[in-house]
Amino acid sequence: MSQIITSHYSKIHQFEPLLPQTKLESLNPKAIEIIERSSRLGLGIHSSTLASIQELVRSMNSYYSNRIEGQGTHPVNIERALVKDFSDKPNTAKLQRIAVAYIEAEKELEKFTTLGLETTLSSSILVDAHQALYSRLAPQDRTTPDARIIEPGQIRKEDVTVGIHEPPIWTSVPNFLARMDNVYAKSVSFQQGLIAIACEHQRAMWVHPFLDGNGRAVRLQTHLSLLPLTKGLWSMNRGLARNRDAYYAYLSAADSPRQGDLDGRGNLSDKSLSKWCDWFLNIANDQVSFMEKMLELTKMKNHIEALIIFWSSQDKLIRKEAIIPLYHLYLTGPLNRGDFLQMTGLGERNARSLLSRLIQIGLIKSKSHKSPVQFAFPLKALQFLLPNLYPEAATTSDD
Repeated sequence: MSQIITSHYSKIHQFEPLLPQTKLESLNPKAIEIIERSSRLGLGIHSSTLASIQELVRSMNSYYSNRIEGQGTHPVNIERALVKDFSDKPNTAKLQRIAVAYIEAEKELEKFTTLGLETTLSSSILVDAHQALYSRLAPQDRTTPDARIIEPGQIRKEDVTVGIHEPPIWTSVPNFLARMDNVYAKSVSFQQGLIAIACEHQRAMWVHPFLDGNGRAVRLQTHLSLLPLTKGLWSMNRGLARNRDAYYAYLSAADSPRQGDLDGRGNLSDKSLSKWCDWFLNIANDQVSFMEKMLELTKMKNHIEALIIFWSSQDKLIRKEAIIPLYHLYLTGPLNRGDFLQMTGLGERNARSLLSRLIQIGLIKSKSHKSPVQFAFPLKALQFLLPNLYPEAATTSDD
């Protein structure tokens, strides 16, 4: 980022179109498919199990969004930071704090979920997202490489360049944001809304309203606006991060000026905006369809069985009798401890020893020694339970 003087973009007509004017016939069916797949996701699974998955996805959202920015820390470090276990290494600890701040900001923003796209796609929510993230960071954790301290939720008051892109001059940023509100912050069907979410993501990045943190703030807003569909069970950030080069390439291409008379009527390329939307919807569809397969009930039973068989070969305290009660927890939710012990079919001593070990390794969690037990998704079990969902969790920690 460097300071410049430019009068390139100062009028709101300069970033039209804000929605694609062509190729809608190919975008609409993709949006419908995403909606239909999302509506099926999680059916037949107890809400407590889904809540455990949502916690995992929230951590993934943080990891992948920060990795896009080149500031990701290992999933194990995020897991440790969530219980206040921070590294002795200053840089690792900083990345842990940024990761936790992202998770907490996401939680805070979700209070707006029920208010609809007319709220969640508004520029005020984008500002709230930036505020929610950066207000949780000490000044040293929100200082840029050129020693600028980023103020939470503050619209920039200077001109900048971002790679080869020159965003609007700072005095005109409020006008560009207001125009985005007029187009995107509306109550529409989710079929139309998905396309609006994709476009808002790109155009907000184009406006670049903050000195720094634009990508994170935009992805927080995108998460919030998609939440009625994702239900917190699949991660758009995962798809963007796993296709990082394409992500930046499509974002940049949609900044392009109109390419001749057949490329819409706006100042920017309608064709490139349509391609961005198509790519965005493809990524979303990949993510929801992948998670749909992961949560298929018969597959999860097999995954639990494979996990326990493997772990029992490594740990004599883990027994194959855990498979049936664990799958029951996954499907039907919390059990009191006595019922879990009985379902193992083991004698009381062996059953209690097994339950204690499952809690110790995190496959079962409980609020207290007397509380019901429920299914959980520890990072070390993911390669069995949800294979390839979060492969970085299975790698060696960088700390």
